[in-house]
Amino acid sequence: MKIGSNYLGDNRCEFIVWAPELKEVAVKITAPQERLLPMQKDEAGYWKVTAEGISPGTHYFYKLEGDAERPDPASHFQPEGVHGASQVIDHSTIQWSDDQWSGVPLDEMIIYELHVGTFTPEGSFDAIIPRLRELYEFGVNAIEIMPVAQFPGDRNWGYDGTYPFAVQNSYGGVEGLKRLVDACHQQGIAVIMDVVYNHFGPEGNYISNYGPYFTATYKTPWGMAVNFDDKRSDGVRNYFIENALYWFENCHIDALRLDAIHAIYDLGAKHFLEELSERVETLSQQVGRKLYLIAESDLNDVRVIRDRTLGGHSMDAQWSDDFHHALHTILTGETIGYYKDFGKCEQLATALKESFVYSWKLSANRERYHGNDAKDFPGQQFVIATQNHDQVGNRMLGERLSNLVSFDALKLAAAALLLSPNVPMLFMGEEYGEESPFLYFVSHSDHDLVEAVRKGRKEEFKDFHIEGEFQDPFSQETFDQCILKWEKRQEGKNKALLELHQHLIQLRRTIPALKSLDKQNLEISCSEADKLIQMRRGNQESEIFCVMNFSKQDVTFKPDVADSSWSKILDSADEKWFGAGAKLPEQLNSGQEFTIPPLSFALFGK
Repeated sequence: MKIGSNYLGDNRCEFIVWAPELKEVAVKITAPQERLLPMQKDEAGYWKVTAEGISPGTHYFYKLEGDAERPDPASHFQPEGVHGASQVIDHSTIQWSDDQWSGVPLDEMIIYELHVGTFTPEGSFDAIIPRLRELYEFGVNAIEIMPVAQFPGDRNWGYDGTYPFAVQNSYGGVEGLKRLVDACHQQGIAVIMDVVYNHFGPEGNYISNYGPYFTATYKTPWGMAVNFDDKRSDGVRNYFIENALYWFENCHIDALRLDAIHAIYDLGAKHFLEELSERVETLSQQVGRKLYLIAESDLNDVRVIRDRTLGGHSMDAQWSDDFHHALHTILTGETIGYYKDFGKCEQLATALKESFVYSWKLSANRERYHGNDAKDFPGQQFVIATQNHDQVGNRMLGERLSNLVSFDALKLAAAALLLSPNVPMLFMGEEYGEESPFLYFVSHSDHDLVEAVRKGRKEEFKDFHIEGEFQDPFSQETFDQCILKWEKRQEGKNKALLELHQHLIQLRRTIPALKSLDKQNLEISCSEADKLIQMRRGNQESEIFCVMNFSKQDVTFKPDVADSSWSKILDSADEKWFGAGAKLPEQLNSGQEFTIPPLSFALFGK
């Protein structure tokens, strides 16, 4: 069932809203002229009316039982913010130029996560467009946009949105988003939209006025859970499925990243995610290109990506935080919070080989067994990162990896990410070692809510006690600190790091052994005492051998290869990459001992 205001052309508009328990609903037009349009309810609880004289740009509320006036829960635009009127949008006005666009295959994606508000000083969709060519030439072919559903004020990560269909007004609204997507497709870049289906933000959250959108059966970190399996959950499920289809159909989005699906509770025979994947698969067939669903999950559960016919949800891929945690701990030495489960070099080797480190193993942090076995699933079903908005922004000081480790360690992290047999994701600015923090920020208008956010964030940092001063999420200064210093891309070590990332991406795309994400032809060994990982990947066309030294000292080793004549392709210790000087020879032979400098890597090929 379509919901919201659907403009039909010729100044005609259909309004549909699900409110199964209400006795009376009407559309109240507030501009350009006030009108009241009574609605009729069908058997499924949907109220409908088709009206004449409704032009694009018309402002309206829903009048509920002759009393409360509320914005449309499926509003396509909130020009006056979360408390203001909704606006009718004509989605046919944009002249799309992506008719020949066929998308980017998941196994070829180099994803770049960005936040619209801090990616440029202007903080808008349009301001991103001039940077697309540089991103593409660097190697990015997919951008992942943090949530843009309408949130209160103009500063927010996006996970406090209360109108999943309405694109943030301060970013440029839905028209600005469409221009960005069209420009991305012209440049050869896919667009992944981060969406939140596990909760609604606290301010402007009127959706419970309409129906049973929440259930007390489960609880989430944000309060009552969204009702995906309780009484009258049919309308709730439809609401979110229609939202997913909306992004694909109206905005030409290529993939959705589903936030924290472990907080989507559904014990029904057909899980919501399974139903969603069915609907998106049908739409993919209709539009003639593959549309992807990528889940963020804290479960380490392959049921998320397992095919529906085998009892899974058929997500195309899922995030694997184990890679990040394993890499972060051996580079930084941090062992607080959930990092207490990590810290061994062999865990990074396991993450590279099997995707999940915790595959039904006892977790000290969780105090229980966690995860299941993912080693038989191909690498393109796992998105990995050395940094992302959560892992940076949920630190009290918002430090990036560039603030925590040496330049040599940053180069090593880049290799671990981009030479892995998984789908890599970079966090904006990571490619050149951006040092501006990425802090948590909000601009709520409710002062009590602001105080609650301050208190809540301080509480969250208890497990990650770090020296320094708490940054007020409500402060404009906190937000301003987070804006990228893009010009640093062309300076000194920052430029060298950018070029190293670029070179690694080029190698990933041109060497068949790196291009294939088949983990069956992957061999990894690890020396825990030396913090040394040796990795060999190959197929019928080529083979590569990579050695990575995560210790702060020289390490002498014998290559874990049975044959000889390996030629060096790349060495991070070279002076070209601001290294102290390479110690490994141009040719590597088995059986001999070699020395690799601290915090460095070298790549060889046959």
